[in-house]
Amino acid sequence: MAYSFSQLLNRLSFRQLQVFITVYQLRGYSKAAEKLGLTQPAVSSQIRHLEQVLEQPLFEYIGKKLYVTSAGEQVAGFVKSMFADLEDMQSTLSEMTGSVSGILDLAAVSTAQYVVPHLLVGFLRQYPRVRVKLTVVNRSKAIAILDENLNDLVIMGMVPEDRLLSVMPFLDNELIPVVHAGHVLAGQPIVKHEDFFLLPMLVREPGSGTRHAVEAFCSEQKISINPLMELGSNAAVKHGVLAGLGVAVMPRLSVQLELEKGILHQLSMDGFPLRRSWNTVYPRNKHLSPAAEAFLSYIELNIPSIKEHFENLYKI
Repeated sequence: MAYSFSQLLNRLSFRQLQVFITVYQLRGYSKAAEKLGLTQPAVSSQIRHLEQVLEQPLFEYIGKKLYVTSAGEQVAGFVKSMFADLEDMQSTLSEMTGSVSGILDLAAVSTAQYVVPHLLVGFLRQYPRVRVKLTVVNRSKAIAILDENLNDLVIMGMVPEDRLLSVMPFLDNELIPVVHAGHVLAGQPIVKHEDFFLLPMLVREPGSGTRHAVEAFCSEQKISINPLMELGSNAAVKHGVLAGLGVAVMPRLSVQLELEKGILHQLSMDGFPLRRSWNTVYPRNKHLSPAAEAFLSYIELNIPSIKEHFENLYKI
Protein backbone atom coordinates (compact mmCIF):
# COMPACT_ATOMS: atom_id res chain seq x y z
CA MET A 1 0.00 0.00 0.00
CA ALA A 2 1.29 3.43 -0.93
CA TYR A 3 1.30 5.96 1.90
CA SER A 4 0.21 9.56 1.46
CA PHE A 5 2.82 12.24 2.23
CA SER A 6 1.31 13.00 5.63
CA GLN A 7 1.26 9.28 6.49
CA LEU A 8 4.88 9.00 5.37
CA LEU A 9 5.86 11.85 7.70
CA ASN A 10 4.17 10.10 10.60
CA ARG A 11 5.98 6.83 9.93
CA LEU A 12 9.48 8.13 9.16
CA SER A 13 12.03 9.38 11.70
CA PHE A 14 15.31 11.23 11.34
CA ARG A 15 16.97 8.39 13.26
CA GLN A 16 15.92 5.90 10.57
CA LEU A 17 17.34 8.16 7.88
CA GLN A 18 20.55 8.68 9.87
CA VAL A 19 20.99 4.94 10.26
CA PHE A 20 20.26 4.43 6.57
CA ILE A 21 22.80 7.00 5.35
CA THR A 22 25.45 5.64 7.72
CA VAL A 23 24.96 2.09 6.42
CA TYR A 24 25.03 3.52 2.89
CA GLN A 25 28.33 5.34 3.48
CA LEU A 26 30.08 2.53 5.36
CA ARG A 27 28.55 -0.34 3.36
CA GLY A 28 27.97 -2.44 6.43
CA TYR A 29 25.54 -2.87 9.31
CA SER A 30 28.22 -3.64 11.92
CA LYS A 31 30.36 -0.63 10.88
CA ALA A 32 27.31 1.63 11.05
CA ALA A 33 26.39 0.24 14.47
CA GLU A 34 29.89 0.98 15.78
CA LYS A 35 29.87 4.55 14.45
CA LEU A 36 26.37 5.29 15.79
CA GLY A 37 26.82 3.55 19.14
CA LEU A 38 24.06 1.03 18.41
CA THR A 39 23.86 -2.73 18.31
CA GLN A 40 23.79 -4.44 14.92
CA PRO A 41 20.23 -5.79 15.52
CA ALA A 42 19.09 -2.21 16.25
CA VAL A 43 20.55 -1.04 12.93
CA SER A 44 18.92 -3.95 11.09
CA SER A 45 15.58 -3.15 12.73
CA GLN A 46 15.74 0.52 11.69
CA ILE A 47 16.56 -0.39 8.09
CA ARG A 48 13.84 -3.04 7.99
CA HIS A 49 11.25 -0.56 9.25
CA LEU A 50 12.37 2.04 6.71
CA GLU A 51 12.10 -0.49 3.89
CA GLN A 52 8.59 -1.41 5.03
CA VAL A 53 7.52 2.26 5.03
CA LEU A 54 9.07 2.97 1.61
CA GLU A 55 7.93 -0.43 0.25
CA GLN A 56 11.33 -0.88 -1.40
CA PRO A 57 14.43 -2.93 -0.55
CA LEU A 58 17.29 -0.51 0.07
CA PHE A 59 20.15 -2.98 0.56
CA GLU A 60 20.84 -6.56 -0.44
CA TYR A 61 23.50 -9.09 0.42
CA ILE A 62 25.21 -11.03 -2.37
CA GLY A 63 27.41 -13.55 -0.66
CA LYS A 64 28.80 -11.69 2.34
CA LYS A 65 28.96 -8.29 0.63
CA LEU A 66 26.34 -5.57 1.09
CA TYR A 67 25.08 -3.78 -2.02
CA VAL A 68 22.82 -0.77 -2.42
CA THR A 69 19.73 -1.28 -4.57
CA SER A 70 18.67 1.24 -7.20
CA ALA A 71 15.94 2.41 -4.79
CA GLY A 72 18.56 2.79 -2.08
CA GLU A 73 20.67 5.02 -4.34
CA GLN A 74 17.66 7.23 -4.98
CA VAL A 75 16.84 7.48 -1.28
CA ALA A 76 20.48 8.27 -0.46
CA GLY A 77 20.43 11.25 -2.82
CA PHE A 78 17.31 12.68 -1.20
CA VAL A 79 18.56 12.05 2.35
CA LYS A 80 21.93 13.74 1.65
CA SER A 81 20.12 16.76 0.26
CA MET A 82 17.75 16.86 3.24
CA PHE A 83 20.58 16.65 5.78
CA ALA A 84 22.54 19.33 3.93
CA ASP A 85 19.51 21.65 4.15
CA LEU A 86 19.23 20.92 7.88
CA GLU A 87 22.90 21.77 8.38
CA ASP A 88 22.36 25.03 6.50
CA MET A 89 19.45 25.79 8.80
CA GLN A 90 21.52 25.02 11.90
CA SER A 91 24.38 27.18 10.63
CA THR A 92 22.05 30.11 9.86
CA LEU A 93 20.36 29.90 13.24
CA SER A 94 23.71 29.61 15.02
CA GLU A 95 24.92 32.73 13.25
CA MET A 96 21.74 34.55 14.28
CA THR A 97 22.32 33.69 17.93
CA GLY A 98 26.08 34.28 17.70
CA SER A 99 26.94 30.72 18.78
CA VAL A 100 28.10 27.46 17.23
CA SER A 101 27.23 24.07 18.69
CA GLY A 102 27.16 20.43 17.67
CA ILE A 103 29.81 17.74 17.25
CA LEU A 104 33.20 18.30 15.62
CA ASP A 105 34.15 14.86 14.30
CA LEU A 106 37.91 14.83 13.70
CA ALA A 107 40.25 12.11 12.49
CA ALA A 108 43.99 12.59 13.01
CA VAL A 109 46.94 10.48 11.98
CA SER A 110 48.72 9.08 15.00
CA THR A 111 51.58 11.60 14.93
CA ALA A 112 49.04 14.46 14.93
CA GLN A 113 47.56 13.37 18.25
CA TYR A 114 50.28 15.49 19.89
CA VAL A 115 49.17 18.55 17.90
CA VAL A 116 45.37 18.44 18.07
CA PRO A 117 44.97 19.08 21.84
CA HIS A 118 46.93 22.33 21.50
CA LEU A 119 44.56 23.43 18.73
CA LEU A 120 41.45 22.53 20.68
CA VAL A 121 42.28 24.51 23.83
CA GLY A 122 41.73 27.90 22.24
CA PHE A 123 38.98 26.71 19.92
CA LEU A 124 36.84 25.27 22.72
CA ARG A 125 37.40 28.38 24.80
CA GLN A 126 35.86 30.34 21.93
CA TYR A 127 33.16 27.75 21.12
CA PRO A 128 32.29 26.04 24.42
CA ARG A 129 29.09 24.48 23.07
CA VAL A 130 30.98 22.34 20.53
CA ARG A 131 31.70 18.73 21.50
CA VAL A 132 34.74 17.08 19.96
CA LYS A 133 35.09 13.48 18.82
CA LEU A 134 38.66 12.55 17.88
CA THR A 135 39.66 9.31 16.14
CA VAL A 136 43.39 8.49 15.87
CA VAL A 137 44.40 6.43 12.82
CA ASN A 138 47.41 5.77 10.62
CA ARG A 139 47.85 7.39 7.22
CA SER A 140 46.29 4.58 5.17
CA LYS A 141 43.16 4.63 7.36
CA ALA A 142 43.04 8.45 7.08
CA ILE A 143 42.99 8.12 3.29
CA ALA A 144 40.16 5.58 3.56
CA ILE A 145 38.21 8.04 5.75
CA LEU A 146 38.60 10.71 3.07
CA ASP A 147 37.52 8.27 0.35
CA GLU A 148 34.43 7.26 2.33
CA ASN A 149 33.65 10.84 3.50
CA LEU A 150 33.26 9.73 7.12
CA ASN A 151 34.59 12.39 9.50
CA ASP A 152 34.24 16.17 9.31
CA LEU A 153 37.96 16.79 8.87
CA VAL A 154 41.20 14.82 8.73
CA ILE A 155 44.45 16.20 10.16
CA MET A 156 47.42 14.61 8.44
CA GLY A 157 50.86 15.31 7.05
CA MET A 158 51.42 13.72 3.65
CA VAL A 159 48.25 14.37 1.64
CA PRO A 160 47.46 12.07 -1.32
CA GLU A 161 47.80 13.99 -4.58
CA ASP A 162 45.45 11.84 -6.67
CA ARG A 163 42.21 12.96 -4.99
CA LEU A 164 40.05 16.10 -5.10
CA LEU A 165 40.71 17.49 -1.62
CA SER A 166 40.63 20.83 0.15
CA VAL A 167 43.92 21.20 2.02
CA MET A 168 45.06 23.89 4.45
CA PRO A 169 48.65 23.65 5.79
CA PHE A 170 48.97 25.20 9.24
CA LEU A 171 52.12 23.90 10.98
CA ASP A 172 55.50 22.31 10.28
CA ASN A 173 55.87 18.69 11.32
CA GLU A 174 59.54 18.12 12.14
CA LEU A 175 60.91 14.58 11.96
CA ILE A 176 64.21 14.15 13.79
CA PRO A 177 66.76 11.32 14.28
CA VAL A 178 66.89 10.19 17.92
CA VAL A 179 68.96 7.79 20.03
CA HIS A 180 68.99 7.05 23.75
CA ALA A 181 71.17 9.38 25.79
CA GLY A 182 73.93 6.81 26.33
CA HIS A 183 74.28 5.89 22.67
CA VAL A 184 77.74 6.19 21.08
CA LEU A 185 76.41 8.62 18.46
CA ALA A 186 74.96 10.96 21.11
CA GLY A 187 78.40 12.48 21.72
CA GLN A 188 79.16 13.25 18.06
CA PRO A 189 78.64 16.85 16.85
CA ILE A 190 77.77 15.73 13.29
CA VAL A 191 76.54 12.25 12.32
CA LYS A 192 76.91 10.81 8.82
CA HIS A 193 73.90 9.23 7.13
CA GLU A 194 75.58 5.84 6.79
CA ASP A 195 76.55 5.78 10.48
CA PHE A 196 72.91 6.29 11.49
CA PHE A 197 70.89 4.37 8.91
CA LEU A 198 73.04 1.24 9.04
CA LEU A 199 72.16 0.86 12.73
CA PRO A 200 69.16 -1.29 13.74
CA MET A 201 66.15 0.94 13.01
CA LEU A 202 62.82 0.97 14.79
CA VAL A 203 60.17 1.88 12.20
CA ARG A 204 56.43 2.41 12.07
CA GLU A 205 54.12 0.04 10.23
CA PRO A 206 53.54 0.28 6.44
CA GLY A 207 51.00 3.03 5.81
CA SER A 208 52.50 5.34 8.42
CA GLY A 209 53.27 8.87 7.21
CA THR A 210 56.51 8.99 9.23
CA ARG A 211 57.77 5.79 7.66
CA HIS A 212 56.77 7.02 4.21
CA ALA A 213 58.71 10.27 4.73
CA VAL A 214 61.84 8.45 5.97
CA GLU A 215 61.77 5.95 3.10
CA ALA A 216 61.32 8.78 0.59
CA PHE A 217 64.35 10.62 2.06
CA CYS A 218 66.50 7.49 1.97
CA SER A 219 65.45 6.78 -1.60
CA GLU A 220 66.42 10.32 -2.67
CA GLN A 221 69.79 9.99 -0.91
CA LYS A 222 70.30 6.43 -2.20
CA ILE A 223 70.65 5.22 1.39
CA SER A 224 69.78 1.73 2.58
CA ILE A 225 68.11 1.34 5.95
CA ASN A 226 68.26 -1.56 8.38
CA PRO A 227 64.76 -2.06 9.88
CA LEU A 228 65.04 -4.13 13.04
CA MET A 229 61.40 -4.00 14.10
CA GLU A 230 58.05 -2.60 12.96
CA LEU A 231 56.00 -1.01 15.74
CA GLY A 232 52.42 0.20 15.59
CA SER A 233 52.66 3.51 17.45
CA ASN A 234 55.05 6.36 18.15
CA ALA A 235 54.89 5.52 21.85
CA ALA A 236 56.12 1.99 21.12
CA VAL A 237 58.95 3.30 18.94
CA LYS A 238 59.95 5.82 21.60
CA HIS A 239 60.10 3.23 24.36
CA GLY A 240 62.07 0.94 22.07
CA VAL A 241 64.69 3.67 21.59
CA LEU A 242 64.71 4.36 25.34
CA ALA A 243 65.32 0.66 25.99
CA GLY A 244 68.27 0.61 23.58
CA LEU A 245 66.62 -1.64 20.99
CA GLY A 246 67.55 0.65 18.14
CA VAL A 247 67.45 4.16 16.69
CA ALA A 248 64.57 5.97 15.00
CA VAL A 249 63.34 9.02 13.12
CA MET A 250 60.40 10.46 15.05
CA PRO A 251 58.13 13.51 15.14
CA ARG A 252 59.73 16.02 17.47
CA LEU A 253 56.52 16.60 19.43
CA SER A 254 56.25 12.90 20.28
CA VAL A 255 59.62 12.95 22.09
CA GLN A 256 59.71 16.54 23.35
CA LEU A 257 59.54 15.68 27.05
CA GLU A 258 62.23 13.01 26.74
CA LEU A 259 64.53 15.46 24.94
CA GLU A 260 63.98 18.04 27.67
CA LYS A 261 64.76 15.48 30.37
CA GLY A 262 67.92 14.38 28.53
CA ILE A 263 66.95 10.72 28.28
CA LEU A 264 66.72 10.88 24.48
CA HIS A 265 69.16 12.73 22.24
CA GLN A 266 68.52 14.43 18.90
CA LEU A 267 71.33 13.88 16.42
CA SER A 268 72.69 16.60 14.16
CA MET A 269 72.56 15.13 10.67
CA ASP A 270 72.54 16.65 7.19
CA GLY A 271 69.02 17.00 5.76
CA PHE A 272 67.28 16.90 9.14
CA PRO A 273 64.84 17.78 10.50
CA LEU A 274 62.65 16.47 7.69
CA ARG A 275 59.92 19.08 7.38
CA ARG A 276 56.39 18.23 6.38
CA SER A 277 53.25 20.28 6.94
CA TRP A 278 50.34 19.39 9.15
CA ASN A 279 47.19 19.97 7.14
CA THR A 280 43.44 20.04 7.60
CA VAL A 281 41.98 17.92 4.80
CA TYR A 282 38.48 17.12 3.55
CA PRO A 283 36.85 16.15 0.21
CA ARG A 284 36.55 19.23 -1.98
CA ASN A 285 32.78 18.98 -2.47
CA LYS A 286 32.02 18.09 1.14
CA HIS A 287 29.31 20.07 2.94
CA LEU A 288 30.94 21.02 6.25
CA SER A 289 29.06 21.20 9.54
CA PRO A 290 28.97 24.58 11.36
CA ALA A 291 31.41 23.20 13.96
CA ALA A 292 33.85 22.09 11.25
CA GLU A 293 33.61 25.45 9.48
CA ALA A 294 34.24 27.25 12.77
CA PHE A 295 37.27 25.04 13.49
CA LEU A 296 38.77 25.68 10.05
CA SER A 297 38.17 29.41 10.43
CA TYR A 298 39.75 29.39 13.90
CA ILE A 299 42.92 27.66 12.62
CA GLU A 300 43.21 29.90 9.55
CA LEU A 301 42.90 33.07 11.65
CA ASN A 302 45.38 31.83 14.25
CA ILE A 303 48.13 30.23 12.15
CA PRO A 304 50.80 32.76 13.29
CA SER A 305 50.02 32.24 16.99
CA ILE A 306 49.80 28.44 16.50
CA LYS A 307 53.27 28.43 14.94
CA GLU A 308 54.63 30.62 17.72
CA HIS A 309 53.13 28.33 20.37
CA PHE A 310 54.84 25.26 18.91
CA GLU A 311 58.13 27.08 18.34
CA ASN A 312 58.16 27.81 22.06
CA LEU A 313 57.52 24.11 22.77
CA TYR A 314 60.50 23.21 20.57
CA LYS A 315 62.89 25.34 22.63
CA ILE A 316 64.95 23.05 24.80
